[in-house]
Amino acid sequence: MELTLPNILTWLRIVMIPVLGLLFLLPAPWANAAAAAIFVIASITDWLDGFLARRWNQVSPFGAFLDPVADKLIVAIALIIVVVESPTAWLAVPAAVIIGREIAVSALREWMAELGQRSSVAVGMVGKIKTSAQMTAIALLLYRYDIGDWPVWGIGLGLLYVAAALTLYSMALYMMAAIRAVDGLSQG
Repeated sequence: MELTLPNILTWLRIVMIPVLGLLFLLPAPWANAAAAAIFVIASITDWLDGFLARRWNQVSPFGAFLDPVADKLIVAIALIIVVVESPTAWLAVPAAVIIGREIAVSALREWMAELGQRSSVAVGMVGKIKTSAQMTAIALLLYRYDIGDWPVWGIGLGLLYVAAALTLYSMALYMMAAIRAVDGLSQG
């Protein structure tokens, strides 16, 4: 593994996972804000490591593997933290949809890579929009407290449902692309 800045940022995101969990669990009045800040920083490094890797031509097989793993881990842990804090079906259902989709799409990408068709299930624009809605929703849900007249929790919950709907839609797009790729292999 080459130690490039993009790979360091990915490792940093992995290190942030237990920090996020510990901060959220602290019985301090600033704990939610600190956990939300850590999640926002992790979200920014998610974008930044990919941008820098492409810009500086430092894309590596290890980085391509580790980056989505880091993303999925921090999202799953953050969603679990939020659901544990507010254990309602209104929160658990979209969280389960998002985590379940991440597992299913990861397995699909692995299978397509084995078939030499990984590019047929590459991240598209819908996935990028879904990720933006999801990261914003989770940051707001971690923070929890209204800011002036802004109902932070309500906005976060609404965005989580938007992210869950986009999650299902993007998963359907990935599945259709995979089916087309596999059909093309069997006919070729």
